[in-house]
Amino acid sequence: MSDAYDSTEEGVEAPEILTLPLDGWHRARGGRMVDFAGYHMPVQYEGILAEHLWTREHAGLFDVSHMGQVTVSVDEGDLVAAEKALEALLPADLAILKPGRIRYSLLLNEEGGILDDLMVTRWADHFFLVVNGATKWDDLGHLRENLPDDITLSLLDEHALLALQGPEAALALASLGLEPVDGVAAVEALSFMQAGRYLWQGRALGVSRSGYTGEDGYEISVAAEDAEGLAEALAAHPSVKPIGLGARDSLRLEAGLPLYGHDLNETTDPISAGLAFAISKRRREEGGFPGADRILKALAEGTPTVRVGLVLAGRQAAREGAEVLDGEARVGIVTSGGFAPSLGQPIALADVPAACGEPGTQLFIDVRGKRLAATVTPLPFVPHRYFRTKKGAA
Repeated sequence: MSDAYDSTEEGVEAPEILTLPLDGWHRARGGRMVDFAGYHMPVQYEGILAEHLWTREHAGLFDVSHMGQVTVSVDEGDLVAAEKALEALLPADLAILKPGRIRYSLLLNEEGGILDDLMVTRWADHFFLVVNGATKWDDLGHLRENLPDDITLSLLDEHALLALQGPEAALALASLGLEPVDGVAAVEALSFMQAGRYLWQGRALGVSRSGYTGEDGYEISVAAEDAEGLAEALAAHPSVKPIGLGARDSLRLEAGLPLYGHDLNETTDPISAGLAFAISKRRREEGGFPGADRILKALAEGTPTVRVGLVLAGRQAAREGAEVLDGEARVGIVTSGGFAPSLGQPIALADVPAACGEPGTQLFIDVRGKRLAATVTPLPFVPHRYFRTKKGAA
């Protein structure tokens, strides 16, 4: 995701702001709506701090229907062809991805810069991608241009996407009595980065045990016409409250997770961004993805800059664009920053020279002429609490 459209320039006509399937539901529950990624979306309900802490302690329900949900298949049904075609654009090893398994991956340009980060799920007859809302049209254009003609792309624009996140998410979702399809495990038995198909009151759901808060939780793909009923059923559980974009951002920041358009962009390479794990073992050996020469060299030799976490002294937060100082020298820039409710202090992500990236390094951040002391700290700021079964089996 990225910043909302700004039409303050004279003579520039703002594009139509779209509504999500749950627009009326959010408004009825007191959601304060803002323009984000071309959609009206709730930034908060009762307040960012309260919503953040509720999600960490219980379960938060997020509407992320602005994200792009895309299926990738082959006209003749040969999924291996789609696998090879996607591997030409992504650094993931899709050949070892079993049906119902998910990978975090990156859409790369020829220079190894990140066009988007995304999630890939393999099903028996297609791949399912979830891409960022602000980039989904560019992503689709890039995929259509670079995939063979026999590859079929379908944007599921008649579907909503809900994220249920927090330590009580499994309890809440299981209470709906979802019926597994095709022998998949019960929803509460899914492991992190596994997915399954389920029926809820006869309605089809695609459920993945994943999310972007650092907490255990799920993302649920549902037909737009069924979204309100599902949201209402989930919110009726005593552990669940609707949560807005504000808390979603503070949660992902505490989890040390990058946000596309802020911490990542087309000039960012995966290695300096701390995303080397997204380059699969076989792909490191064989290459064959965009920017492979640059990325594999960076893996072997390191990068001039690195993405780090910073914990700031005091209570004042540093925002995106603030300069990072080593003594009097300007050495980097904050890419994301804010107050961490779980920690009670401000934190930030920043790009700095590799020499400044060791945990414990003392730096400063210039916030409107005021120098704020900051200490490099290992990521994540708040430990991840993903649910993993033994050997990842469901």
